[in-house]
Amino acid sequence: MVRDPNGAADWKQQLTEAFEVLLDAPLGDFDPDARYATFFGGNMINEIGYDRDPGWFRPAALGGAEAVVWDFGESPLVFDAAASIFELHRPRDAFPAEFAADLENACFTPGLIRGADLAPLLDRHGVDLTGPEWADKRQVAYPVLASDGTLYDALRVALGLGHGPESLVDHEAEVSEEWEEALEAVEDPALRAHLGFYCTDGEDGLMYLQDDRTAGGLLVEEGCELIANWEEGQSQVEFAVVKLGDLLAGPRPRP
Repeated sequence: MVRDPNGAADWKQQLTEAFEVLLDAPLGDFDPDARYATFFGGNMINEIGYDRDPGWFRPAALGGAEAVVWDFGESPLVFDAAASIFELHRPRDAFPAEFAADLENACFTPGLIRGADLAPLLDRHGVDLTGPEWADKRQVAYPVLASDGTLYDALRVALGLGHGPESLVDHEAEVSEEWEEALEAVEDPALRAHLGFYCTDGEDGLMYLQDDRTAGGLLVEEGCELIANWEEGQSQVEFAVVKLGDLLAGPRPRP
């Protein structure tokens, strides 16, 4: 096949090869039938209160019809509220009794529920969680970036990459010694520069911690497996690519 250097097939191949450098393994070594997700974490989202923003609790967002978009950094972060995990506090005395009972049954662990499972409960009981009276009783605990459920796409969104080279950003970050030589295997200099931001010492970019973190004890307890993890030096921002356990996977989104 003759490739168009600017075509989608060539771009996907370039990214696949770059991801394999970071993982030190072919993508084909990972379970193709599993569902993967990128969780966003760190202290910032809690400190500025975005984890309680009403936009997370819109019916269209929780049901998966609309994304939650946060204008953050160089480009907006696009979240999938349906796949994200929400925490609802003190359901027995804070919410209507019938809703609280159904909520308790729908949670996969006490107080925690996927957005896709929360949406029909809110509709059935006529509960609107977007109002300020609920602000201290609900939050998104584990936000998930929007992707198609494949490992390739989870890595793509974790690394701030779009569907073409126009998404590349030269952050001019200093790559850590540990990753400087490895990234030389990425042929395209613009892609190499973009990825360099995610392989720093954490001061001017993100540290690539591979799978050295648990990405939250809860996720591991629920059968998830950490594949790759990036963290800012002050723990303000984190991206964790995770192979989801059966309980949290749900159906794979349509392309």
